[in-house]
Amino acid sequence: MSSAPQFSVIGGDVVNEVLDDPQAIVDLVRRAYVAHGEQQSVNPPSYFLRFPDRPDSRIIALPASLGGDFGVDGIKWISSFPGNITTGLPRASAVLILNDHETGYPFACLESSIISATRTAASAALAAAELHAGRTRPRTVTFFGTGLIARYIEKYLNGTGFEFDRISIFDTDERYAEGFRSYLAGQGRTAEIAVVPTAEEAIRSSDLVVFATTAGTPHVQELSWFAHNPTVLHISLRDLSPEIILGSTNIVDDVEHCLKADTSPHLAEQRTGNREFIDGTLYDVLTGKVRPGTDRPLVFSPFGLGVLDLAVGSTVYREARQRGLVAPVENFFHDLARHA
Repeated sequence: MSSAPQFSVIGGDVVNEVLDDPQAIVDLVRRAYVAHGEQQSVNPPSYFLRFPDRPDSRIIALPASLGGDFGVDGIKWISSFPGNITTGLPRASAVLILNDHETGYPFACLESSIISATRTAASAALAAAELHAGRTRPRTVTFFGTGLIARYIEKYLNGTGFEFDRISIFDTDERYAEGFRSYLAGQGRTAEIAVVPTAEEAIRSSDLVVFATTAGTPHVQELSWFAHNPTVLHISLRDLSPEIILGSTNIVDDVEHCLKADTSPHLAEQRTGNREFIDGTLYDVLTGKVRPGTDRPLVFSPFGLGVLDLAVGSTVYREARQRGLVAPVENFFHDLARHA
């Protein structure tokens, strides 16, 4: 009889300690995208648990299997409760369960808000680098939204060689914008850091625009604001009107995943009845199949793939074990006899 794997619980302090090299994590996420693009993965649709009495909140299940060099299955269970921020709690919380590829037994449960933020930031930094391959990198950036995801994206852009002369910040709550400005100043960034008063100024002032909001419906409507053809990391997915999507070059992480749940690209599909406005996936860009031009705004809309969480989470588990930072839970699996 095969022995059951040992089961470990890995807290956020260990996860944070292990995820200490942004460039290494970006390279890891690149490998996961390639494995997914080469069909070495199973990434079914995410399941949304919604609440009639709390319509702005949800908990999402992201099951996935990642083959290739990874060989791991699992599921991320991540909640989004925007009301948390009014009490000082982060909006999102999450756990990640990793399952043994051969037996199916779970072998680890990891605190995953950091893993989720990290894989999101690494995906954004990878896209920003690849979409500017062979071109001058942007020197100005704007952040829409100032929460944990924005903080991690800025960290990963900075940690993978992006250098900005100016960082603009826009948030519907000026207190949060000022808090983010103070945080960046405290990190020793040499760029000019400014809170801008309007969304239009925020977009027109930058060549790279990062959306990391909690918006449920499009709040940016004017295609003319993008006349300078910036690159847009549309991480929160529901910020841009269909007109902006249809007037842009569009790269997604996975077409089937991104065009659902009333994302901005999904709204554009509903408007047109087709998907011809999608120019390719990040995998297509990584492999040279698609080379975006510079004559339109360039929008990257990643729905967020569970395989990325598996890639980062399994690496955290392996590295934590090697560093002696985690111990298995004794006797977690109790009754393993088929017949007592």
